[in-house]
Amino acid sequence: MKLGIVITCGDPRTAADLAAEAEAAGWDGAFYWDAIAIPGLADIYDPWVVMAAMAMRTERVTLGAILSPPSRRRPWKLARETMTLDRLSNGRLVVPVGLGALDDLAFGNVGESTDTRARAEMLDESLAILEGLWSGEPFGFEGRHYRFEPMTFRPMPVQRPRIPIWVVGVWPKERSVARALRFDGILPETNEPEQIRALAERVARERPGQPFEIVVEGKTPDDPVEAGAAIAPLAEAGATWWTEADWSDATVESLRRRIAAGPPAVSG
Repeated sequence: MKLGIVITCGDPRTAADLAAEAEAAGWDGAFYWDAIAIPGLADIYDPWVVMAAMAMRTERVTLGAILSPPSRRRPWKLARETMTLDRLSNGRLVVPVGLGALDDLAFGNVGESTDTRARAEMLDESLAILEGLWSGEPFGFEGRHYRFEPMTFRPMPVQRPRIPIWVVGVWPKERSVARALRFDGILPETNEPEQIRALAERVARERPGQPFEIVVEGKTPDDPVEAGAAIAPLAEAGATWWTEADWSDATVESLRRRIAAGPPAVSG
């Protein structure tokens, strides 16, 4: 199991410092988050700018924003941003995606769709566009929400065959899980070991021998042994990534302490 931490607070320079500290402390991933205007959150920064700073301060850790909703971004702009960051980080980017949280005022408040079905369609179309534009070959698209004549995006990302895409999936909803299984990882909306085990069994049946990440998230004690014991059932069930995330009470000081304490001590 790989072990990452979400940097949930701090300005861009501080986030870059914390990413460097996470790498030095043995974490496998240093992640950020993607929002524009959430009531109650005074300080929100652009994730691509912040992750660029994180990339410049690190050499090993996986980077990504947990998570980005393509339905409120132009997919061709997202293709450029992600390719650029993948090259800047020398192939360390992942792209976690989902429908997004509607408490972000950058949906209904600015006229973006809040309809679940429409956002799911836009997610599917956006992922197809990302794959096509990342290919470096002429690519055009004709969908319900997006359409354009062929264009060629160069350079290509570092990673082949594409930058890994992790998709939020609601287990056991068929359409949601099937979408994630077409890509490189799933962020299941469950931390129940038995459900993770059932998901891992399906992954093994449908993607035998292929790399695929099952990414679970939560908060553990600072003590690595206690933290490892807390998430061991998830590792045993088949989860391949743990992302430490404090979305409610984190401060820069508490994040720094948690990072310095080190990742959960989990074997395998």
